Amino acid sequence: MSEINQQTTEWKPSVNPWIMVIPVMLAVFIYVLDGTIGNVALPYMAGSFSATRDESMWILTSYLIAAGIVIPAVDFFSKVFGRKNFFIISIMMFTIASMLCGMAKNIEFMIFARVLQGFGGGGILPISQAVMIESFPKEQRGLAMSVFGMGVILAPIIGPVLGGWITDNWTWPWIFFINVPFGCIAALLCHKLIEDPPYAKRQKNVKIDVKGFIYLTIWLVTLQTVLDKGNNDDWFGAVWIRWTFSISVIACILFFHSQLTNKHSLVDLSVFKDRNFSAGTIIQVVIQAVLYASLVILPQFLQSMMGYTAFLSGATMMPRGFGSMLAMLMTATLSNRIDNRFLVMAGLGLIGGSTLVFGTLNLQISNMNIAVPNFFMGMGMGLAMVPIMNLSVDTLKNEQMTNATGIQNLLKNIGSAVGTSLVATMLTRFAQVHQYMLVGKTSELNPAFIERVQSTAGALAGYAEQTVAHYMAQYSIYGQLVEQSNLWAFIDSFRVFGALTLAVIPLLFLMKKIKKTNS
Repeated sequence: MSEINQQTTEWKPSVNPWIMVIPVMLAVFIYVLDGTIGNVALPYMAGSFSATRDESMWILTSYLIAAGIVIPAVDFFSKVFGRKNFFIISIMMFTIASMLCGMAKNIEFMIFARVLQGFGGGGILPISQAVMIESFPKEQRGLAMSVFGMGVILAPIIGPVLGGWITDNWTWPWIFFINVPFGCIAALLCHKLIEDPPYAKRQKNVKIDVKGFIYLTIWLVTLQTVLDKGNNDDWFGAVWIRWTFSISVIACILFFHSQLTNKHSLVDLSVFKDRNFSAGTIIQVVIQAVLYASLVILPQFLQSMMGYTAFLSGATMMPRGFGSMLAMLMTATLSNRIDNRFLVMAGLGLIGGSTLVFGTLNLQISNMNIAVPNFFMGMGMGLAMVPIMNLSVDTLKNEQMTNATGIQNLLKNIGSAVGTSLVATMLTRFAQVHQYMLVGKTSELNPAFIERVQSTAGALAGYAEQTVAHYMAQYSIYGQLVEQSNLWAFIDSFRVFGALTLAVIPLLFLMKKIKKTNS
């Protein structure tokens, strides 16, 4: 046992770790990019497949849930195949599935291909994070994780921009076809450059927690079904939703019970005894939910309410990328000099504050009203994401990294999927609430309403008979009412996510600060 521990602490890769970063980050980038690149192209895909907006949301969420199912089994597959081999298998599966996505001719095949893509991509992020942490000495981890964080944060921001440009100038299948050459290059370079440490090599007689895996799959699939379909069927007003949610809760309880009692569990939940890991994971899940929700809601607002094209709505995310890059430089410089908890606190404050600023938007805004809060949100993501990754795993041992990053990325994927689904529900429900409230003002007893109808009817009287003009005026005012209801739905959704981000700041006080290591 002491020999293994000695190997664990003394192992160093024979290849310069900065060279190893190239294929690892290329794989990370294309995987994370595909979580959002389809956001602005959803209306086009829905049109191609004759699908509704709600049905097309499965193209996004099925990918995240499929990846979430595979992530906890990463440690098992890494032991069966060897971590390097499983990493290459994951990249190749992701690449082949990307090609199938571009070839899809109906919504059913597209969802199947996205699930396959998620299965392939599920192993990429946790293995990449573990490789980045283990390959660098402690004094360089802050800089290494800044590079890793740049890929994790910038890729989903660049996704809508690139997706919008490709959709407007080519066709939407190319948002998936572009993965193919980069996936092949990443797999080839990983084969040449990546090494397995002694504790990550292929092992014999490895057992998998079959029950745990089945419980996990049932839990995530039923949960996502409820989140995606619940709003259409009046949530718990529908019998099938109540049954599906009950199954999801039972499967969730059984999964966690099996992980605590099974000797060969799918994941080792003992890492949650580390308060840095527990608090840091919760914060990362919230950041992930807010990030993905904002990347869905903002393009929708700009396209449906402001008349932006797919490319222009995606391009509004560019300031967020610039803010993230600036924050990454700041983090790389400051992470070894000041308490990382203060960096995370500043980052969460910027994310929450800028999201609340989005909650003040109206239909007379300029591009600067979008660009400025986006820039500060990007800065917040950069300042918060990398330091919280370091803080959450700093007190763990190297041999715990693959398991810990697997659990963390599972929960972050659930956060992304829940954020994506929740925002669609919030927009619909908030719009209904505001429409109900505003309709109460359109009464014959309301002098302001009567005056508006008469003035509008007077303006239309030159083009139509008086009775028709009166009905046209009412219809016009009702159209404005619906527009205002939708606007308030966007405003309320932004405010909820802003408040949620600020609410997790106190968790930072439960965490220990990173001990400085002299170079």
